[in-house]
This record gives sequence, C-alpha cells and structure tokens, in this order.
Amino acid sequence: MRHARYLIGAVTACSVVSGMATAPAFAADSDSAAENSAAENYVALGDSYASGTGTRDYFEDSGDCLRSPRAYPQLWADSHDVASFEFAACSGAVTDDVNSSQLGSLSEDTTLVTISIGGNDVGFVDVITSCVAGTDEGCDNAVKDATGKAQNELPDKLDTTYANIRAAAPNADVVVLGYPRINEMGDCGIPFYSEYKRQRINEGADELASVISERASAAGFSFADARDAFSGHGVCASDEWINGPSNPIQESFHPDVDGHANAYLPTLNSVTG
Repeated sequence: MRHARYLIGAVTACSVVSGMATAPAFAADSDSAAENSAAENYVALGDSYASGTGTRDYFEDSGDCLRSPRAYPQLWADSHDVASFEFAACSGAVTDDVNSSQLGSLSEDTTLVTISIGGNDVGFVDVITSCVAGTDEGCDNAVKDATGKAQNELPDKLDTTYANIRAAAPNADVVVLGYPRINEMGDCGIPFYSEYKRQRINEGADELASVISERASAAGFSFADARDAFSGHGVCASDEWINGPSNPIQESFHPDVDGHANAYLPTLNSVTG
C-alpha cells in the first residue's frame, strides 16, 4: 500500500508538526453584513486539526500554520451567513499558543467561536512516533503517558483557555470540536502498525474526548464529538478520511479533504445548524 514507502518520513513528520503565525482576517462585504444583522462574526481557533493540516491545500499567507481553504472552519464560513471570519488556528498549537497568540481575534462583536485544542498538550507527536516506529510496549507506555497528562494536566489548561475565550468574546456561542479515533482495525499496509497499537491510540482518543467534553460543558460551551462521523474512515480503512504515513510528511495522521468536508463540517453543523 501507499503507506509503506512513507513510514520513515512519517516518523520524522511527528517532530515537525508545529508552528505559529499571525492569523489573517477574511471579512465578508460590509454592506451584506449590514443588511443581515443575523450574520455571524466567526473566529476559528485551535491547532492543526482546525487549521486543516492534512488537506494538502493551504493559503499562501498562512505560513507554517498551514491554514487550508478546505478546513472545516473555512467550509463552514463559506456555507453560512457570515459577516466576518477570522481564521486564527495554527498547526502545532497548544493551549498556551491559543492564549498568547490567537485570542486577539476575539471581541465583544464575535458571535461564534470554534476551537480544536488539547491534542498537542498531551503529546500527540510522541504517541504517533512511538506507535508507528516502536514496539507494542513502547506504544502502550506512550498512550499511558498521554492519558495521564489528559487526566491530570489538561483540565486546568482547558479551563484557563476556555475562561480566556469567554472573557474575550462574552457574547459568542463557543463550539469545542473533539478529535476522531484515528485508526481502523483489520488488515493494514503500514509495517509493524499492529492492531494493538491502533487500538491503544483509539483508546487514548476516547479518554481525550472525555476530558475535553467535560471541561467544555463546565465552561458552558458546546462539545461537537467527531468520533462517530469519522467511524469507518480512519487510518487503514479502505476509504481513509485520515492520512496514514504520507508525503509530504506534514500531512501524516491528519484528516484529509474528505475528513473535513464529510466528517468535521457535518459535526459542526449538527451544533450550529
């Protein structure tokens, strides 16, 4: 399968999925906004799962943030009544990056905020690296470490981030989008990527979803769970919506164009309409 020849590159990719850049604003025509007071002032925050890394199509001015016209935030803005849209999500972001570099896009006029964040805080890169390149035991230990961080460290980080979002955008509806289970079981063309490893990563994703959902609810935000929408289309599926080891290496283990259009966008629409 196509995955095998990119295995080494994918492991390297896990160390380079990072970066920050100033977020551009994409505003709708002001006359249109004035004509329809219900139009949303939308801001998209978060990491690579929000920026659209994995779609292989990026705005030239987004730099290392890898913001895509095919990412779910842009797709939502393109298909709804939007007075203004600011795409602040950035590949590699952790909660500290949201707090330091992305909240400036928010204001009292913001009416909708979406965010995908937390995966990098618990060590997404380390888990993928250990599970693709290492042993079953090494993968298990990496997932255990990430789960510990999700349980013991991430809640406070999310609480702080969510509180800062609410303070900066007091009138906005906030939707927190969760992460998918990355893998499918069964035959797979990725060498040494055993069912055990794939299952342990998925179990870690479930734990992460539980923590993020709980903290979003505590903040009064909506949680949009993407796991069911991606079901049957993870890495090693016959119809993948999440890239396995890929070339360029930055695309690895991220939702592709179909993942954003057919899974993330409907998941967001289920909350916003």
